[in-house]
Amino acid sequence: MPPDASGRPDHGVAGPATVIPALLLVGCGRMGSALLSGWEAEGLAASVIIEPSASGTPIGPHLRVTDARDVPADIRPAAVILAIKPQMADQAMAAIAPLIGDAVVLSIMAGRTLDGLRSALPGAAGIVRAMPNMPAAIGRGISVAVAEPGVSQARRDLCDRLLRAAGSVAWVEDEALLDPVTAVSGSGPAYVFLLAELLEAAGRAQGLPEALARQLARETVSGAGALLAASPEDAADLRRAVTSPGGTTQAALAVLMADAAWPRAMTEAVRAATERSRALAS
Repeated sequence: MPPDASGRPDHGVAGPATVIPALLLVGCGRMGSALLSGWEAEGLAASVIIEPSASGTPIGPHLRVTDARDVPADIRPAAVILAIKPQMADQAMAAIAPLIGDAVVLSIMAGRTLDGLRSALPGAAGIVRAMPNMPAAIGRGISVAVAEPGVSQARRDLCDRLLRAAGSVAWVEDEALLDPVTAVSGSGPAYVFLLAELLEAAGRAQGLPEALARQLARETVSGAGALLAASPEDAADLRRAVTSPGGTTQAALAVLMADAAWPRAMTEAVRAATERSRALAS
C-alpha cells in the first residue's frame, strides 16, 4: 500500500472487509468497552487491551488484557485507541509511545488537543481525535472526529470504521468545533436524562403512582427520540404536530416557553459546557 504524508506505509489498514485489524486499546471503561463490543461483533483480529489493573488474563480467544510493561512483542496494531481519562493520559502515553509503530492514534479523550497528543506521541504516524457520546453503549452513539494534517485517507477510513462500530460518525476540519460538539452531543445525553427525571417527578406531583410516572417518563422520552430519529421532519415540525391549538400540550408549552425560558436555559447550558471544554483543553 502506498505511504501517506508521513512517508510511512499504511501498515495494517488493509484486510478482509469483515475483519477489524489488530488494535491496541488503552483503557476499557464504559466507552472503550462499547467500542470493543462493536469491533468484536464485526470480527476483531488478535488485539491487546492495556488496563492499569490488568491481570494478564485473556478475555477472549483473540484478546489479551495487560499493562504497558507486558505487551506482547509481536503486536503490530493498525490503530492505537486512547480511551482513558485525561488525568491518566501523561503516564499512559509515555508508556505506549514505543509500541505505536506505524499505527494511527485515535483518541477519544476529552480535553486533549491534537497538538498536545502530538507532543506526547512524536513518533505516531497520524493522530485523529474524536468525541463519542454515551449512547455508544448500545450502538446508537454519535462521534465527531478531526484528523491532524497529513493523515492519509486510508488511516482516516480506518478510524471512521472503528468509530462506526458504536454509531454514526461525522468529520470536521476545524478542531475548535469539538468544544461545542462536546457541549451538544457529548454532554447532551445528560440533558435528556434530566428531562426524564423531571417529567417523572412532575407526574408524581400530580398524583401518579411512582412506577407509572417512571414508565411514562422513560417511554415517552425514548419513544419521542426514536420517532425523531425515524422522521425526516424537523424537530420543530414534530413539536407543532403534537401541539393542538388550545389543548393540553399548548398549555404546557406556554409555561416552558414563557419569556423564552427553555430556549434561553438550553443556550446558556451549551455555552457553559463549550467554555468548560475549551478551558480543559488549554
